[in-house]
This record gives sequence, C-alpha cells and structure tokens, in this order.
Amino acid sequence: MEFPMIMTNFWDAVLGVPIVLIFTQIVKHLLPLPGKYTPTIALLSGLILSIFFSHPHNLIAAIFMGYFYGYAAIGSYAALRSTLRAYRKDKHDYR
Repeated sequence: MEFPMIMTNFWDAVLGVPIVLIFTQIVKHLLPLPGKYTPTIALLSGLILSIFFSHPHNLIAAIFMGYFYGYAAIGSYAALRSTLRAYRKDKHDYR
C-alpha cells in the first residue's frame, strides 16, 4: 500500500485551524455542553471542514488533515489558555 502525498497549502496553514478554533468556541458558548466534549467538537468540525471543503477529492488526505485541524485547534487553545493563566499569576505575584 502506498501512502498518499499530502501537500499543505495556504488554506491548511493559515485558515483551517483558526476556523476550527473559532467555530469550536462559538459552539461551546451557544450550546450548554460540558467542557469534556469540546475536543470532540473540534475534531468533528476539523474533519467536516477538511472532508467537504479543503480536500473533497482525496478522502485519506481529508481525514488526515481534519485530525490535524482539530488537534491543532485544541493545542493552540490549551497553549493560549495556559500562557494567559501563567501571565495573570505572575502579574499578581509582583504586586
């Protein structure tokens, strides 16, 4: 079995992950779902975005990139949240 060639483009690098991140946050604020479902929402929205919009003609590439979008959005949100918490804690420690 030969692995498919998956080429990233501008869409993948700059638009895909932020769209999934923003969509996940909108869904999280509009629907009263427990926080434990947030990663699932990000993964599903990444898969849907990739399968139907960014890679509609290559299912394997779409699934791979969908997981990339979802997990990158989850990681970006977690990193930003941790950074802000650490910054706020540091800021309060020096007062």
